Amino acid sequence: MSTEIKVPKLPESVADATLVNWHKKAGDAVARDENLADLETDKVVLEVPAPVAGVLKEIKVAAGTTVTSDQLLAIIEAGAVAAVPAAAKAASPTAKAEPASAAPVTASASASATKSGPAARRAATETATDLSTVTGTGLGGAVTKSDVLAAPAAPATSSAAAAGVAAGARSERRVPMTRLRARIAERLVTAQSTQALLTTFNEVDLLAVQELRARYKDKFEKSNGVKLGFSSFFVRASVEALKRFPLVNAAIDGNDIVYREFYDIGMAVSTDRGLVVPVLRDADTLNFAQIEKAVGDFATRARAGSLTMDDLTGGTFSITNGGVFGSLLSTPIVNAPQSAILGMHKIQERPVAIDGQVVIRPMMYLALTYDHRIIDGKEAVQFLVTIKECLEDPGRLLLGV
Repeated sequence: MSTEIKVPKLPESVADATLVNWHKKAGDAVARDENLADLETDKVVLEVPAPVAGVLKEIKVAAGTTVTSDQLLAIIEAGAVAAVPAAAKAASPTAKAEPASAAPVTASASASATKSGPAARRAATETATDLSTVTGTGLGGAVTKSDVLAAPAAPATSSAAAAGVAAGARSERRVPMTRLRARIAERLVTAQSTQALLTTFNEVDLLAVQELRARYKDKFEKSNGVKLGFSSFFVRASVEALKRFPLVNAAIDGNDIVYREFYDIGMAVSTDRGLVVPVLRDADTLNFAQIEKAVGDFATRARAGSLTMDDLTGGTFSITNGGVFGSLLSTPIVNAPQSAILGMHKIQERPVAIDGQVVIRPMMYLALTYDHRIIDGKEAVQFLVTIKECLEDPGRLLLGV
């Protein structure tokens, strides 16, 4: 019985997707739930699993094609057995003893034994790397894109190949942008051309936060099963500031200002495919442990390529942390249609004057980029000052003062 393989239902906000690559070819045996192909949208990579076991009878759409919801991709002959080449049968000493009806062949051992995400598989295809030879460092031993790129290159098989990497050779490669990278580029240019973006700066003394973390980190981790990081402090401080300055949480829609009375905080995460911003929903209702767990989960799933469309949709305000890469100061770009974004930076010990004395403190520069069409400079500065005050005196976060 033939079974049609179609493009999964795409969310309303996603018009189409690109079929990045096939993991099987026509005539191959497939196992139920085995991933047949990767579809890349503007935000995430989706897998196309086989609904039944059998043989991939026909592929209707080539890799690189733009596809839409419910479009026919391929046909599987359910319960069929992959054909064995005549030459292979003749060479096999047991060919004549083989029973007429064998059980359907499932996925290859190397494919099933190697856990990898779409980004890793795509990198393996582009670099002609055998995934079964790569040691995974991801969650549960999964192979990541970084693992593939770090794997030793396969030895050259001909003199022509050796000549291609001769010393002093000058070469270049032209690689199409992924849909995610193209979408990031489009959104950043749109934000800068449609919003009146301005950035204000301040600095925060994180001594109190560091002391609080040092005092309670062991008890916190033991009680909650997660480490107490900086993310929860910045999320809670941002929510407190958003409550005091609701325009920063608002958005422009035509000639209207839409005030959002909920706090969905986007947390920027860097991945091999580009920057993604999963959304921490109803952040005002979450405690420190819940925030830390959610942020950690976002980071893990983002790098494994397993974030869903719902994870990346919406958001009323965003936070990005260039400090993890060593950035001392930057001007982040607003994630439109939001109206503001908070930039965190590297914590650096610097001399500061406190009560007439020069002391060394762990300081961080903060940046708030905002849409000046609806947020005035006074509100932006006061918003950033509120975050500074909450972080320099964390008790404010508990008392709401």
